[in-house]
Amino acid sequence: MAVTASMVKELREMTGAGMMDCKKALGETDGNMEEAVEFLRKKGMAGADKKAGRTAAEGVIAIAVSDDQKKAAIVEVNCETDFVAKGDEFKTFADEIAAIVLATGQVDIDALMGEKMANGQTIDEKRREMIGKIGENMAVRRIELVESNGTIGQYQHGEKIGVVVAMNGGDDALTRDVAMHIAAAKPAAISADDVDAEVLEKERKFQIEQAQDSGKPADIIEKMIEGRMRKYLQEITLLGQAFVKDPDQTVEKLLKASDASVTNFVRLEVGEGIEIEETNFADEVAAAAAAVKG
Repeated sequence: MAVTASMVKELREMTGAGMMDCKKALGETDGNMEEAVEFLRKKGMAGADKKAGRTAAEGVIAIAVSDDQKKAAIVEVNCETDFVAKGDEFKTFADEIAAIVLATGQVDIDALMGEKMANGQTIDEKRREMIGKIGENMAVRRIELVESNGTIGQYQHGEKIGVVVAMNGGDDALTRDVAMHIAAAKPAAISADDVDAEVLEKERKFQIEQAQDSGKPADIIEKMIEGRMRKYLQEITLLGQAFVKDPDQTVEKLLKASDASVTNFVRLEVGEGIEIEETNFADEVAAAAAAVKG
């Protein structure tokens, strides 16, 4: 039976699923509307698109590391509530995504959604199924793949913060310590040479404005600015920071003592950068009541 636009529209209105999903469902069921609805339900597609616009700022960070410790994948998978994020099914979903990224090297999120999971579903099909079952929006937000000629280390603070670090030299204990430091201290770059020029220029302008308000002579102001910029770079760079487990030495000194170096790192924290719309309790009750009436 030929699938018409009106049939697709009708199924969309019944289920809230996307146009392409409805077209696929009708094609798979030879145009039978009831069977198409059931097809969408089983695939977890019904209602998923309706929830896609809802803010998902909770979730987990998952990490997968290759057996030879030369490659690691780190991903952020989001949901709407901490309750769902703590569930075994959601955490298992995130862990498998990290493993797929590690195995395939796929770091394009749209392309990743089409990769197959162990049960034969694509990642997107499983995501939609979970949305339909749990009732929360879910999304794969960020993916990073880190490779090293030396070794890869990792550290996770619960499931909310994850770090992958690529190093040359040093033992497993040092690698873990450095990863833990990155999790706690949030460096923006490895060294001063790696800091974005725009970031530096913005900070320098800020320091100039602050120093000029002091009323000191120009030569003193210049020295003040240079001193503050050095301090700023120490605070935001991994090598310049005081090591969290021993603040009397910098991370740079810690690494030099073991003839080790950091070549790359990635730190992800759940929800960072996501703006959450604040609503009061009365607004939430009113919205819920309106939804019931609708």
